[in-house]
This record gives sequence, structure tokens and C-alpha cells, in this order.
Amino acid sequence: MKVDRVASVPIVLHDPYFSIWSGTDKLYESDTVHWCGKRQRIRGYLTVDGETFCFMGDREFHQVILQTGLEITATGTAYTFENDKIKLRAVFTSPLLLEDPVLVSRPCTYVDFDVVRKAETADVTIDLQLSADLVRYTPGAVVGGAYRTDSFSYAVMGKADQKPLGNSGDNITIDWGYAYLAVQDAYSRVGFDRGGEQLTASVKLGTQYGHGELVVAYDDLLSVNYFGEWKKAYWTETYDTILDAIGASFADKERVQQQCAGQDARLEEQASAIGGQDYALLCCLSYRHSLAAHKLITDKEGNLIFLSKENDSNGCLGTVDITYPSAPLYLLYNTEYVKGMLRPVFTFAACDVWEFDFAPHDVGRYPYATGQVYGLDGEKSGTAYDGSNGCVFPFFYQYPAGSGIYDLRYQMPVEECGNMLILTAAVCKQDGTPDFAAPYFEVLKKWCEYLLAYGADPGEQLCTDDFAGHLAHNVNLSAKAIMGIEAFALLAGWLGQEEMAEEYHRKAVRMAQDWEERGNAGDHMALSFGAGDTWSLKYNMVWDKFFGSGLFREEVFQKEIDYYRKKQNTYGVPLDSRKNYTKSDWILWCAAMAEDREKADALIAPVAAYVKETPSRVPFSDWYDTVSGEYCHFIARSVQGGIFMPMLMHK
Repeated sequence: MKVDRVASVPIVLHDPYFSIWSGTDKLYESDTVHWCGKRQRIRGYLTVDGETFCFMGDREFHQVILQTGLEITATGTAYTFENDKIKLRAVFTSPLLLEDPVLVSRPCTYVDFDVVRKAETADVTIDLQLSADLVRYTPGAVVGGAYRTDSFSYAVMGKADQKPLGNSGDNITIDWGYAYLAVQDAYSRVGFDRGGEQLTASVKLGTQYGHGELVVAYDDLLSVNYFGEWKKAYWTETYDTILDAIGASFADKERVQQQCAGQDARLEEQASAIGGQDYALLCCLSYRHSLAAHKLITDKEGNLIFLSKENDSNGCLGTVDITYPSAPLYLLYNTEYVKGMLRPVFTFAACDVWEFDFAPHDVGRYPYATGQVYGLDGEKSGTAYDGSNGCVFPFFYQYPAGSGIYDLRYQMPVEECGNMLILTAAVCKQDGTPDFAAPYFEVLKKWCEYLLAYGADPGEQLCTDDFAGHLAHNVNLSAKAIMGIEAFALLAGWLGQEEMAEEYHRKAVRMAQDWEERGNAGDHMALSFGAGDTWSLKYNMVWDKFFGSGLFREEVFQKEIDYYRKKQNTYGVPLDSRKNYTKSDWILWCAAMAEDREKADALIAPVAAYVKETPSRVPFSDWYDTVSGEYCHFIARSVQGGIFMPMLMHK
């Protein structure tokens, strides 16, 4: 879809390390950056009849060719530039098609140039430069070269001294692996500029040709340590080398780009029908954004493992309360990815070191899935491993029972139990079979019992919105507990445990009735029980509609929606009555609960306005101020998959 301005434009998106954006209105107003803001320079120049123009990256001393258009779809970004002699269209396509895990994992982006000549004899050359910023986080020499295969030419560069998976942390870029730039046609050349420490490509269209194409790729060598196993990315199970992957990208390009075009058109059409152009924009921006905050591998049994990274949050990997808000996108298109997010949590929960009766928060810090790192004992006083300066945490999953490494106060017991139960049931509902849940039934029952014991009126604890601090008697968190219990009742029924299903369903019904009475504050439900002058977004209620459980009365849903509209600021409804900040994913979940299209649109439009008007030029932040439009924290996080909740509910 055509776009005038957004907070940041996706350029090349594949995973938490290979994620390149433009944070300015015009592609030539600044260099491209990694999502965390570190420069990852890609520069593009157009030469027409001997006169050179900059169209991408910091223009420095160059003149520019005027940017006249920007389009963003689910899988691609297209810029249009124009002067009196030619019109240039530059398209970046990262074909992350959820029906094909190989494409989701394959780290190859298509770069296409289409030139229309206004002057018939215009002589055109396009040059692209990829700097060593892409392969280097810490200082060090870069090496590379240019070579050929039977079907394409390529240039490669990487650090001379590499330590794959040599650090761990947040707001850092990769320090290992190799970047590739490849061409196939006879009139294009690629090379490695040792002095300039960059890959170069020159597409000589001359006076005749109108199309040029490149592939930008990245081989990270190793991707994740998964409970002691050094794992490569999923694509390596199909291709022996990155050169095979690049060759396949050229070979299947026509088919893949047709699939991308179809997916882009369907998504925009469906989103527009649900929430108009504002909602379509949010979905187009969120699709690649969410996927690229993950890494796809397999476990030793060959199951998909889809590991998220908490970008600009704390770098945690496989976080349950990050999976929870992101899930609508994956439930909508392919539940295998949700299963891939849940499996690591079940694996860690079975380790001896995890002695709690509730679900864990995470399974490590990217790129190490080696045991929960959130809420370590002594963490707040600075006496534990603080994980700073890129250090790698110990492999906590190996620790024995009784180690006592976790501080109970900084866990999220009701939150994570509810998340695991709800998402497991949601997967089974979408699949039409409880097979995924069957091996985990006993631990799910244990987590359900925890919710029965502590979920009706949660004590002072953290929830997924942990930046807001500890809160006792959290009404929204209690709603999650109720839905978690109902989710277990559904699972029990689907697995043939009819009496158990009825028992837990009755308990969920009673809790919901009690919840409505105790949380009632007149024209809305309170933030916390007993505090009628407070309020909050009750996004957790949406699962009652998803499952069709009927636990909460329709009047409660609509009362909440009407109240949110009263509290709305320029850029959306605040998260609750304590601050002006909000979460974009939760607003869209609330919009999905509105029965009236006009009410849903009223909640969605300010979020779209934020994306278009915010002064914070970072990839779509999910935590921002509803008055100023400034982002608070959190960049390029997978939780924006939650933007798809209205689409999931309509399906």
C-alpha cells in the first residue's frame, strides 16, 4: 500500500541480527540502521548519462534523485525516484511466507531495480554498496572476495577473527558470519572493496536494459545454542551451503515473488475490509516486523522451534509473555510457529532447576536457549550475573534442584500459567485436534491448579506489562487466570476427559461471575479489585470470544469498549489510569472485542496516527506515550504480531 510517512521503514528483514531499516522520510536522508539504531550502511547511486545521483543512504556531497513514492506490503518495500530522464523503482522483498518455513528461514532478500526511460537513449548504471557495519559489532579487520558459481556471481565479506555465538545481549548486532551480495545477469558485477570495507554491485543497464536484480544474503554460521546443542538455522536442513540457498533464491524467484504478491494483496484486502486503510497499514508494517524478531531452528526430534528475542527490552529469548501477544499472526496463518514457541518452555519447565508450580518466563537470552535468566536471585541488588557487556549466562537448565537461583518476587506466576494454557488451547482449537497438548497434559493441569489457587485475586506480582511495576488485585490479570482455567477445561474435553472438563468449566464460570461483581466500577471494570476510581485495558477477555466460552456477559465487553473511547488520547487509549503510555498490541486486542465496526475503527485509527506521526524514528514501537507520540521503549519486537488479533477473530 502507498505510504507517506511511517516511524521507520523495513528494508531487509530476516532475524534479530539481520534486520535493516530506514528511519527517515526519504531513503537518501540518512544511512540505514539495524533495528537497535546502530548504522548498517547500504548506499545506492544512480548514474544517468555520466551524472551521478544518490537514491539510498546518507547523500553526503552527492545530489539526489527525488523520491516520489513509497509502498509497504507484508513482504516488501518499494521506493520510486524520478527526474527528467528516468523513473527508478527499487524494491526490497524479504519473502517470509508463513506457509513455507524454508522461506521464513532462508536469509535472502531480493533487490530489484526497474528503470523507465523518459529520454530514450539515457545511459543508466546503478551501484549498491554494503558496508562492513553488517558483519562487525566490535572492532576488527574484515576480509572478503568476489567469486563465481555456474549460475551466478557473488561477493562475500566477514570479520577475519570470528567467534560464532560469541556474545549474548540486547541492542547489539552480529559479530560473526558472512554477508553476501549476488547477481545473475551478464551486465552486473559484484566485488569486495578491501580499502572501503564494503561489498559492491554495479548494474550496467546502459541504454537498452530496464531491469536489474540482486540478492542480499547473510550466513550466520551458527544461530542458537538450544539446551546444549549448537544449532544452525532451519534453512540449512534444505541447503548444504549459503551458496545453495542463494542459487535457489534465483531459481525460484518468479514463483516466490508471485506468492508474495498474492499474500500481500490478500492481507491488505482482508485487513481493509475489517478496519479500513488504517488497519491495513498496521498489518503491513507488522508482518515482517514480527517474524524478523525470531530465529527458526529444529530440536533433536525435528520439531520446529521458533525463538523470539526481546528486542530493546532485555534480550530474553523465548519469553512466554512475548509469545502471548505475538500469537494472533501465527494462529491466523500457521500454528506450527506457535507450537515452535511453546515447545522450548515445556522443555525448560521439565528441568530439575525449575521447581515452581507455575510456568517459567523465558528460556534464556538470545542466542542462548539455556535456561531462564529473568528474575535471578540477587539480580536487583547486582550480586548475580547481570548479563552486561555481551556476556553469556551459565547454562542454568543443567543446574540441579535446590539451586535456588530464582527470586520469587520477580517471577510472573499467574501471567505465564495463563499464557501457556490459553495458547496451547488456541493451537488445538485452530488445528481441530488436541494432539499437541496431549504430551503436556499433566504440567498444564498443574498450572491450571495454580490459577485456581491464586488467580481469582492475584497477590502483588508482575504481569507482562512489568514496566508498570508490581500490582496487587490486578483485574485484567485475574481475567487471564479465568481464561487459562477455561482453556484447560477445553483441553480436557478434547482429550476425552469429560468429567474433568465440566468440573473446570464450572469453576471458570463461578470465577467469572465473581470477577464481574468484585471488579465492577459502574461504567467500567476497575484496574484492581476494590479501587473503583481506576481502570485498565482488559485485553485478556478477548479469549472468551475466541473460544466462544461465554464466561463474561456481552454487556461487560461493550461497557469496557465504550469507556476506553472516553479515555482515548491523540494516539490511543492509555494502558491504564496510572500513566499516559500504552501498548499498541493490547489496543488492537481490545478493538477485536468490539461488536461495532465504528467502535473498533475508533480504537485503531489513533494507533495508525502514532505510526505515521511519531517523532521517534524507530521500528514500530509497541510501548509509547499517547499524548506526545514519543516511544517509551521496545523496538522491533515480535509482539506486533498481536496487531492481527482483529483478523484472527474475524476468521
